[in-house]
This record gives sequence, C-alpha cells and structure tokens, in this order.
Amino acid sequence: MRVKVLGSAAGGGFPQWNCYCPNCSALRRGKLQVRPRTQTQVIFSLDSKVWFLLCASPDLRQQILSARELALPTDDSASFPIGGVFLPNADVDSVMGLLHLREFQSFFVFATLGVQCVLLKENRIFRVLERSNPPAKWQTLSSKGRLGCHLSEDSSGPSDFICGTVPLGGCYPDYVSEETLRAVPAEDASVGFVMEQDDKHLFFAPAISGVSAVWKAAAERADVSLIDGTFWSDDELMRTGRSRRTAREIGHLPLSGPGGLLEQFPAKAKGRKILIHINNTNPILDEDRAEHRVALDAGFEIAYDGMEFQL
Repeated sequence: MRVKVLGSAAGGGFPQWNCYCPNCSALRRGKLQVRPRTQTQVIFSLDSKVWFLLCASPDLRQQILSARELALPTDDSASFPIGGVFLPNADVDSVMGLLHLREFQSFFVFATLGVQCVLLKENRIFRVLERSNPPAKWQTLSSKGRLGCHLSEDSSGPSDFICGTVPLGGCYPDYVSEETLRAVPAEDASVGFVMEQDDKHLFFAPAISGVSAVWKAAAERADVSLIDGTFWSDDELMRTGRSRRTAREIGHLPLSGPGGLLEQFPAKAKGRKILIHINNTNPILDEDRAEHRVALDAGFEIAYDGMEFQL
C-alpha cells in the first residue's frame, strides 16, 4: 500500500490567510524556516493506478494538480485515477473538496449514515455529485464495523482491502441543525479508519476527541498511525485569541498535559506514529521550539505536505 500526504494542516492551512499568531506572522516575515502546509488530505493506493482519498480537503483541487499520482492519463480512454473518498466526519475541512470533484465524474463516497444525512439532506449543494452519469455512489459505513472494498466496480470477487471504522466520540459540526441532530446517530459523527491489506494496517484519525478510548487498540496494532496533532495545549486557541473554547471542547485531544495524546498513546505500539491535521497555532511547527523536540523525543513524526511511505 502506497500512502502520500497531500496536506497536513488543520482548517485554514499554514499560514492561515487571516491569522497573526506567532507561527503565521513569523512565516510571512521569513523568520520561520518551515514548510507551509495545505489542509489535511491523504491518498493511498494498492496498485499505483487507482487512488483513494482520506478526507476531501478544501484545498483538494490544488492538491490534485500538484500530485503526479493523480494526473490524468494521456489516453482519455484510460481509467480516472480517483476511485473513492472516505469521509471521517462532516467537518468543512473534511468535505468541501467534494465540490471540486463535481465535474461529471463518478466515484465512490464512503461515509457513515449520519454524515450522509448531514451532507445530502441538510446541505443540498452536495447533490451536484449526482449529475455525472452514473452519479457518485454513496457507500454506508458503520461507526464500528468492517467493509470489504474493491479497486474496480466489479465487487463479485474477493475484497482488495478492508476498511475498518473506529468511533472517535466527536460531535457533529456547528452548522448542523437541531432537527438533524435529533435524527442522526451520535456515534456516526466522527470515525477513524483502519485500512487493511493482507497483514498491513494504516490507521487514520485526524480528530480524536478523547471521549472514547477505542482508538488506542487500532493505534497499537497499526503499522502506521496518522493521528490527531491539531493542538499542543488545551487552551491554545484561547491564549492566541482565536477562540473561547478549549481544544477538547471542539473535539481534539491536545498533545501535551495530563491525559494528552502524547501520554495516552499506547506504549506497546510498534508502528510509526505521525501527527497530522496540525493547527497553524501549534508550536510543534517551529522546529526550534522545545515542543517540537518533545514530540520527536516521544517517538512521533510530524507530517508535512508531500510526505510518502509504503506499507
């Protein structure tokens, strides 16, 4: 399984266009020698021909054009390189890229029933995906189950890979109406994915709320975990003046502090552990900061745009 990180930042990217936090300000002034980052987007493939997307980032059009793996074949009769999209939640950061894929092309969209309800019933703009012939095909995921997936539309043979879902205990986005919230299962709001091929496991969980500990089992057995690195501290956004809510209140377990992700990550995990969905305010982006070194010393890698690996 080939995996590539097209985007590694949280919402707004890095630098964020309207942010004057120390990181963004220093990067604009040329005082911070780190890579800019687009919003979180990961792709993976089993054959380097058909690629699946984890999330549908608002930056997806730019990311597709920058990725040689997703370039259209020179022969217009060849297959379209994007086979499907896996949506972990209904957050704007995870779904807005679907609108970049509306140009009369069919593909699979994998999401829980709750996320599908939010997108298709409450937000009718996503029905633009229906105008291709055939229209985009929505596949329902359980919040805690396993689904056999195929590289082609022929599903009669054995599965090419398995998608396992892990409930992460998050909430639906603020834009969802009270009426819809009463109709959808709470456990469908946010899931992580375990992509299994043979004996290899990729765990993707960009939004760990800390409410549920189920994710730890998936992280422990994964060969690679791409895991929530959004905030360093619980009060990070409050201290930078970006929000009145803590990291936990908006669905992200902070990296540091008592009960933080660095402390909770399973000590028995043998695979690579890579922080992704990193907010522009997070001090781990500054390679000269102590927080950056603490994360590395704890055995974590810090995702960047263009990072790739093979399982």
